[in-house]
Amino acid sequence: MHSKVAALDLGQDAVTLTAHLVDVPSESRQEKALADLVEQALRGVPHLRVDRDGDAVVARTALGRAERVVLAGHLDTVPVADNLPSRLDEDGLLWGCGTSDMKAGVAVQLKLAAGLAEPNRDVTYVFYDAEEIASEFNGLKRLAERHPDWLAGDFAVLMEPTGGRVDGGCQGTLRVEVRTTGRRAHSARSWLGENAIHKAAPILDRLAAYEPRRVEIDGLVYPEGLNAVLINGGHATNVIPDFCTVTVNYRFSPDQSERQALDRVRDLFDGFDVLVTDSAPGALPGLSHPAAAAFVAAIGTAPAAKEAWTDVARFAALGIPAVNYGPGDPTLAHTREEHVVAASILEAETRLRTWLTA
Repeated sequence: MHSKVAALDLGQDAVTLTAHLVDVPSESRQEKALADLVEQALRGVPHLRVDRDGDAVVARTALGRAERVVLAGHLDTVPVADNLPSRLDEDGLLWGCGTSDMKAGVAVQLKLAAGLAEPNRDVTYVFYDAEEIASEFNGLKRLAERHPDWLAGDFAVLMEPTGGRVDGGCQGTLRVEVRTTGRRAHSARSWLGENAIHKAAPILDRLAAYEPRRVEIDGLVYPEGLNAVLINGGHATNVIPDFCTVTVNYRFSPDQSERQALDRVRDLFDGFDVLVTDSAPGALPGLSHPAAAAFVAAIGTAPAAKEAWTDVARFAALGIPAVNYGPGDPTLAHTREEHVVAASILEAETRLRTWLTA
């Protein structure tokens, strides 16, 4: 493995470069080794200015073009699931943790950064940490707070896996704990207690009966989801539990603010104690913006709604219209079977290169 962390060769084709990136483990909060390699490789490119904050690396051209675009991608992955090292099979599939989400996109960024000395727009390439965990750790969030000038631009492309299409906007996400309490007792004398887990049954009933909205915005349909994702309660197998917590995740359409989403959840669980543990806004598609429309036309595929939360929301908060676009199937993200079609990596590189040079 030690030989795998040798310097990145940005002259390699994007598929080989993706495999190299995948073979450098970079679970969230453990991205330093990969960030070091990215920084080292980009500092060797004469037409780029390179800055670093923590394990985030930002490289920029400064050609005085009329428009600046931002290409952003995260370096971290979810925990490895016995799916390293990478493997390229005879069918042209590259397997391994992070292949789809999103080291294929990062490889494309690196190829463009190294190869485009005279793009038709100034370009900022952002490689950041801790996207896959709680938003408080997110490297793009940190950059927006500490160095908003590093992220300045007229348009942004987040290189999340989209299957090679343009995905507009993103869902918002809200996590709450819905709590019940009871009275602890010996299970042999359960009538002396009050079972908090039993009290959680109406919470699950309301979730099962809930009909998620499907919201159309600018021709794109955003399906919502409201689900229990964790449940915790009890002390021991011979004790009537006096507490139970159901963690609920609401993926809401970007037509709602965080406040409106929370109000909807609190209305649903009226009568229960609801505690917010994490929240992030969605982002409207913004495809009518001239830069976004030009990008969609250049990519040449029909846009769709992003059925997830992504950091396009952070760019939207900065007043920068943004879309998701990248190689890889988003439905394979975080799975043991994660892989990417090698040809899709090369196709994404070609389309972006054409957009930045035509």
